[in-house]
Amino acid sequence: MAGLFEEERTWQPLASRMRPSTLDDYVGQEHLFGPDQPLRRSIEAGHVHSMILWGPPGVGKTTLAMILASYVDAQFLSISAVLSGVKEIRAAIEQAKEQLRFGRKTLLFVDEVHRFNKAQQDAFLPYIEDGTVIFIGATTENPSFELNNALLSRARVYVLKPISEPAIARLLQLAAEDKERGVGGEGIALPEPALARIAALADGDARRALNLLEISVELARAEAKTQLDEAIIRQALGSEWRRFDKGGEAFYDQISALHKAVRGSSPDGALYWLVRMLDGGCDPLYVARRVVRMASEDIGNADPRALQIALNAWDVQTRLGSPEGELAIAQAVAYMAVAPKSNAVYQAFNQIRRQVAEAPSHEVPLHLRNAPTKLMKQQGYGEEYRYAHDYPEAYAAGEKYLPPEISGQQWYEPVPRGLEIKIAEKLKYLRGLDAASAWQRYGGDS
Repeated sequence: MAGLFEEERTWQPLASRMRPSTLDDYVGQEHLFGPDQPLRRSIEAGHVHSMILWGPPGVGKTTLAMILASYVDAQFLSISAVLSGVKEIRAAIEQAKEQLRFGRKTLLFVDEVHRFNKAQQDAFLPYIEDGTVIFIGATTENPSFELNNALLSRARVYVLKPISEPAIARLLQLAAEDKERGVGGEGIALPEPALARIAALADGDARRALNLLEISVELARAEAKTQLDEAIIRQALGSEWRRFDKGGEAFYDQISALHKAVRGSSPDGALYWLVRMLDGGCDPLYVARRVVRMASEDIGNADPRALQIALNAWDVQTRLGSPEGELAIAQAVAYMAVAPKSNAVYQAFNQIRRQVAEAPSHEVPLHLRNAPTKLMKQQGYGEEYRYAHDYPEAYAAGEKYLPPEISGQQWYEPVPRGLEIKIAEKLKYLRGLDAASAWQRYGGDS
């Protein structure tokens, strides 16, 4: 069915020709539309509510909206937030009102709904509430971040998953056998291994799979081949492609997975997600910056060399570019994955930040202040400060470096791993000196 502002076309790509018209033919999303799922039973009973379909490209969001319209005998209108504005929204609503006068419902499908601004999203609200339209929004981005709460409260969110390889293979087989809508009449043999290869390359995207099949068949026919093979598929594929949206949901999911693999001491997992991000087109310098963060947040003083190695990798990427820089980043990632872990500094830093934000601004104790002028000296600035280098082991036992109101607090607690084992021993020794000094100075009253 054509969109709101599109004309009918005689030619359609394979993905459009193979579009299913019923839930029985719909591939994937069994968690929502399997035979026993409540949502499917509701739809088959003629009850369709407003919803947001959230998922990656090529998983059937548009197709599903068309199927839903047919189940409730509703007019199907489609607009894209990429190409439309307030004018198109108003035109769609007017069409819906006109249909409503004749007792017919309208299902309004809004593709890329996250691209509408707040005011444009708000424009739909009264017409969703009064039943003028059944609103179906499609988005590849996390609705929690991209859509207004008011819209989310009126439309239930359903998560659509990437389509499995077996499901895509079944879809390709249907297209290969169908002589009217598919490519079954093209005279090109489509062996099962070739279809399986296309299914794997599709990366969960059914539309991509069908497009790749169609292009492969066209290339095979142009080269007078009678059977689809790996060489033709590779030629049709062009350059490799993966599901990766710079700045989008997949982007943050993958950098999160990389960080967690480093934290969890899995070099294989860390390197896998690094390669996935680079393969998807992520800027290596972005990864390099995040690797520096990992060095401080998750390794810290358990192995301070990790921070230097991360900075070195960043420098190599800046100086040499790819692929040399990417290999240096991979070396840093693998090193940090197997390095001893400590978030002690990270925890202490965050605890102090919270305390500073919530507590009064304590004054710097007089003995810690500089006294560059005579007046400041007269005010007591710098008095009784003990210069650490004047004492044994360069440590003025018992000296206080915090405001008196919080002088007893300790935030940094080294973990029993890596270099922090030695750091903990050193701190324990110094605190012992503090205790002995207090005993000597105050007769045991510290």
